Amino acid sequence: MASFHLRTAPSRFRALLLETHRSSDHWISLATLSPAIHNRDNDLAGVLSLVAGIAVFSVQDVIIKLISGVYPVYEAITIRSLVALPILWVMVAVNRRGATLRSRHWRLLLVRGVIMFFSYTVYYLALAALPLATCIGLYFAAPLFITVMSALFLREQVGLRRWAAVLMGFVGVLIILRPGTEVFEVAALLPIFSALTYGMAQVLARKLGEEASASVMTFYANGMYILGGIAMVVAFGGGDYQSDVHKSWAFLTRGWKTPSLDDFLLMAACGVIAAVGLTLLSHAYRSSRASTIAPFEYSAIVLSVAYGWFIWGEFPDMVSWVGIAIVIGAGMYVVAVRDRALTRG
Repeated sequence: MASFHLRTAPSRFRALLLETHRSSDHWISLATLSPAIHNRDNDLAGVLSLVAGIAVFSVQDVIIKLISGVYPVYEAITIRSLVALPILWVMVAVNRRGATLRSRHWRLLLVRGVIMFFSYTVYYLALAALPLATCIGLYFAAPLFITVMSALFLREQVGLRRWAAVLMGFVGVLIILRPGTEVFEVAALLPIFSALTYGMAQVLARKLGEEASASVMTFYANGMYILGGIAMVVAFGGGDYQSDVHKSWAFLTRGWKTPSLDDFLLMAACGVIAAVGLTLLSHAYRSSRASTIAPFEYSAIVLSVAYGWFIWGEFPDMVSWVGIAIVIGAGMYVVAVRDRALTRG
């Protein structure tokens, strides 16, 4: 195996938000679902499935961070997406229920796939330079962006309390970033941009409504990952633009490097992780109420801190913990209020 430069998610934080029984390829699946039938058995099954899914996707973040000092990001994306392609094809066939890859909204599905490609890639670039916990904490701003864009573009009613929670969440983001101070890291803007574009993709998912299943949307997105990865191979594969000025930039511009078998298997494992994670998160949100199980998504923070400390000796400082707590609290509140509204509706 190559000697990794030890310094995250999907995830992404990764990636998978179930939108009215829909999902993307990141693993955030915050409660934007219609509420499930509620009982204690369902809740327990949902919590176990959710935590298992988060744990699976956390491994993907670790793999990407490990290889970021040796291989280029587009190599990991291309290999991972090619491996995921047949798995997703089978998932589409198994979960078809009358659905098909052909859709009158295929252009919208492709646009969403392109947006997800940018979100996915930018998040991976952030993993090269940031501690896992910081990266994931900033990416948890995604439900805040989704709330804002749902109000602006889908005319969803957002009450004063949810707007206040969104505002507080962005205050938490600023606390983590600490712009204008010596600890500010420009790469910290990357997971925020990833969360923003992820939110855009989920607004499109809501607009698609019942027109495309979760597996179909993920299949289209994966196709865009392959095409985007190939385009980046053409642009950067020769190493003509390679530069080590910054870890994220080096991860983007590094020339293609033929992987060892061990490293290839690590990158290929990310494709399997995406399929397994999608299945677990889909089961979680279809078997339980979102407001009940969504707080367990933040187990990703615990895992990221544990991985970061054990592998790279990373640990967030007290100011970062305050910001992360505010972002998480705001996100949980936004989720809970919307789920109650859906239940009443």
